[in-house]
Amino acid sequence: MDYYVLQVRTGGEDDFIQRYERSCFAPKGRLFLPKRALLVRRAGKVSRKELPVFPGYVFLETERVDEETRWQIRHIEGFYRFLKNSGNNPTPLSDKDRALLHHFISFGKRADISKVTFDENDRIVVLEGPLKGLEGKIIKVDRRKSRAKVILDLYEKSFPIDFGFEEVKKVGQGGGASHVVT
Repeated sequence: MDYYVLQVRTGGEDDFIQRYERSCFAPKGRLFLPKRALLVRRAGKVSRKELPVFPGYVFLETERVDEETRWQIRHIEGFYRFLKNSGNNPTPLSDKDRALLHHFISFGKRADISKVTFDENDRIVVLEGPLKGLEGKIIKVDRRKSRAKVILDLYEKSFPIDFGFEEVKKVGQGGGASHVVT
């Protein structure tokens, strides 16, 4: 199976997926919208939000995109274009881009908040979560907001995305260290 990138209305990704699934034609393939959890502080209250990892893009898993499928998808409200469209044929994701997509799909419908700690040099160390494996792409850490800005590459273009984290601190001395979330 190949993955194709569909550019859709930013903020309307979920609506597009619902329209795709309700459309009168038999959908050829599955749509994916990797999401990330983020803690947002407004008026002193912290709430958890789910946001797309790639805002404005959904991913179509199918064997191929023929002319009929392209026509049907183009007529769904909110669709803009296929990315990496050479002539009239959309280009599937490369192996590198597919690996990045699989990294986020492996967390299910939503990539939760990562668990991290900081070493003696104040560098972030990811223990678990969606930031695991992306440490080399972290360009900024905001400990107050509990966010890490990561540069992601898709179709050879880079863009920054914020991911949330919980800081885990080790407590105690000697042999048995326990973890406490702060």
